[in-house]
Amino acid sequence: MLTRLFLRGRLRHDLSETEQRAIEDAITRTVELEPREQLVERGEKLERSLYIIEGTMVRHIDDKRGERQLVGVNIAGDFIDLHGYPMKRLDHSISSLSRATLAEIPHHAITALVAGHPHLARALWFSTLLDAAMHREWIFRLGRLNAEGRIAHLICELISRLRFVDEFDGRILPIPLLQRDYAEACGITPVHANRSFRTLKERGLLTPMGDGRLEIHDERGLRELAQFDGAYLYGEGALAPTALEDS
Repeated sequence: MLTRLFLRGRLRHDLSETEQRAIEDAITRTVELEPREQLVERGEKLERSLYIIEGTMVRHIDDKRGERQLVGVNIAGDFIDLHGYPMKRLDHSISSLSRATLAEIPHHAITALVAGHPHLARALWFSTLLDAAMHREWIFRLGRLNAEGRIAHLICELISRLRFVDEFDGRILPIPLLQRDYAEACGITPVHANRSFRTLKERGLLTPMGDGRLEIHDERGLRELAQFDGAYLYGEGALAPTALEDS
């Protein structure tokens, strides 16, 4: 099943077999991307939405000088442009970070899913609201934390999200974000990012592996530095949902 990771760790249990099969049947083809290949350009008209089967994608906005600000990271199990279904365009661009395999669902098929499966429609809506919750947390990170805290917060978020889909082994963070990518996500210069990673390493929290991956030594220490509370990811904790139905 190509979409077996969709809402895993959140509300996957609330989807019936019929609903899971309906998503699978809506897929028309798969798309393969090489690392750092642009998929969607800001303002491009969209007639499809894409789900990540494998790999990592990033959302970004480029300024007039061509400098990039990362505004989101998406991993396996995520729809990356589902909000392009009602809007038909995105206000940002999307590129691959690693090699990626995506499942394509045409918008007319999403219309049929929404019309025929109201409960599934709510699940799809929930997944876009998870993106919005993460965007709000990114605003907090940029506004309230120093450089080391911002980097630590992003690392903690990625660890938590990878745990939902069983892709974090407790030691190696496999997402190949380079230090310049962390700089673009955290609103700092590449030089500042390099200095911050050196500080994190000296504190015994992590070790960069040279290819973007990180060896995590002290996750609790990273969480404390980042003031990280993963409840906004709606998996466990005070905000954990139990169902997609009204109580």
